[in-house]
Amino acid sequence: MTYNDTFIRACRKQDTEHVPVWYMRQAGRYDPEYRKIKEKYSLLEICKQPDLAAEISMMPVRKLGVDAAILYSDIMNPVASIGVKFDIVKDIGPVIENPIRTAADVDRLKPIDVEGDLSHILETIAILDKELDVPLITFAGAPFTIASYLIEGRPSKSYIRTKALMYNEPRVWEKLMDKLGDMVITYLRSHVRSGGKAFQLFDSWVGTLAPRDFETYVLPTISRIFAELSDLDVPKIYFPGVSSGELLPTLTNLQADVIGLDWRVSLTEGRRRIGEKFAVQGNLDPYLLTAPMDILKERAKELIDEGLQKPGYIFNLGHGLYPEASLDKLRELTEYIHEYSQSVIKEATKLSIHLNS
Repeated sequence: MTYNDTFIRACRKQDTEHVPVWYMRQAGRYDPEYRKIKEKYSLLEICKQPDLAAEISMMPVRKLGVDAAILYSDIMNPVASIGVKFDIVKDIGPVIENPIRTAADVDRLKPIDVEGDLSHILETIAILDKELDVPLITFAGAPFTIASYLIEGRPSKSYIRTKALMYNEPRVWEKLMDKLGDMVITYLRSHVRSGGKAFQLFDSWVGTLAPRDFETYVLPTISRIFAELSDLDVPKIYFPGVSSGELLPTLTNLQADVIGLDWRVSLTEGRRRIGEKFAVQGNLDPYLLTAPMDILKERAKELIDEGLQKPGYIFNLGHGLYPEASLDKLRELTEYIHEYSQSVIKEATKLSIHLNS
């Protein structure tokens, strides 16, 4: 079996034959086959069936031809092991049975036991490690994003309770960040040990913070996570979520390999803000998938041309796929990204050889 390591090489800013592509939420509700599975099982029920979770993880690789798989799971899965009861409610999202509001609530959180409580996730990773011919990306939710669910009790638009705890009880907040940071470190390390070839830390909602607050209340924990996992020889991605462009200049010292960008900041500007050491990932507006194919290809071409200006570019969306996206359109887009970027790279290589001869 030929192994496609294009994604890994791009993460490390090495030469590639084409721009690698994967899509956040690529194993999801846009796929009619997946929707049929969801009629029978909930997300959490699927996660507890390693063979089924592995099969869903592999669907986009077979159907779309993407250059990496991402583990079928949910960012809330590890919090079950630290003592938080929750459910994922249709049309709402994570709903917490007893939201965290006090120091005593934080004190009750226990250390994660991945092997004891989440062995089904590790088994899914092991299956995928054997079956895939592309790298497997695993992931965790970042402490702020997880905390926002734990404190608010469900998805929020204002994050008022989260920010109130952060501002009014800084020691409680720090303790919560420490416990969630420990959870993430242990969880991701176990993923790599089980066969994960890269990981992404999703901080979907941290863009709600001002840069000063991010630096004060969140960045120390993010930095610790990547520092403590720096010994792992796999690419490490930080995605600071939507509306996070103003946070990018604070990330320059992060021990990550790739920074994911949302569509509100250009690849060029994103690179300027984070500095030269990172590869970048992104950043097509997912709702451009509603556009005609010629417009979609035009925008993809612009991103590829911009991304290839410097080493280390992975094509992705600026956030996750939405349920109404077209499977056929995604397949055609993936083919176009591969074909067009390959032609650009070939021409650049020929020109370089000619100039140096």
